Amino acid sequence: MRCLQDIVIHSDSQLMNFISQIGFLPLLNSGIYGFSAEDLVDDDCRYTYLPDGGWDWPLWKWKGSVVTEGPCVYGKFFDKKAGFISMEWWPDFYNYRRSVHPAPSEGSIEEAILLTLQEQGSMITRELRAACGFNGIKMRSRFDAYVTKLQMACRIVTEDFVYPIDKHGREYGWGWSLLTTPEQLYGRDACQCSCTPEESFQRIYSHLCKILPEASEHQILKLIK
Repeated sequence: MRCLQDIVIHSDSQLMNFISQIGFLPLLNSGIYGFSAEDLVDDDCRYTYLPDGGWDWPLWKWKGSVVTEGPCVYGKFFDKKAGFISMEWWPDFYNYRRSVHPAPSEGSIEEAILLTLQEQGSMITRELRAACGFNGIKMRSRFDAYVTKLQMACRIVTEDFVYPIDKHGREYGWGWSLLTTPEQLYGRDACQCSCTPEESFQRIYSHLCKILPEASEHQILKLIK
């Protein structure tokens, strides 16, 4: 694989192909120079202010097509930040993360969130929040913290992104994550791994060391754990 600094991505299809090659890719700044989709896209694909006060951000708009069409999983997996994992590496990542993040305890809020998703199939974040009773003042950030924790444990993933529609029939805004469980979205077989969790950890660690030779051990462990 070429040095990350030599990669320039111009389209969502190129981004999909690159994720398949590299295995792991944070969406935005990862703390490791050059290791994010934001770092690798061409200049005209980055966030731009428009003269009318609006904005354009092709990379942000690509997320939906990459998640629905690309062979990868998307969620807040890297130190509570969003990113992509190829389907090739997903079983190992799922295997290791499930081993270090125990299943939610009976009667916990995390369990209620998962049971709601399993019953409904998939829900946008604000609908899931309401269904779980988080409607009060300052409840949004508290609920989002629980969902992030479940994503870090590979128990929730993003299926797609849903955007509001204006009076002209055009999508606008930042969009809402459509959340589900990986088992419902990809099937249990896609989440199975023949390795032990420690073997999966070593495989991921060796791979990241190879593709990120300038990253410190601390930086790599933050991505994995």
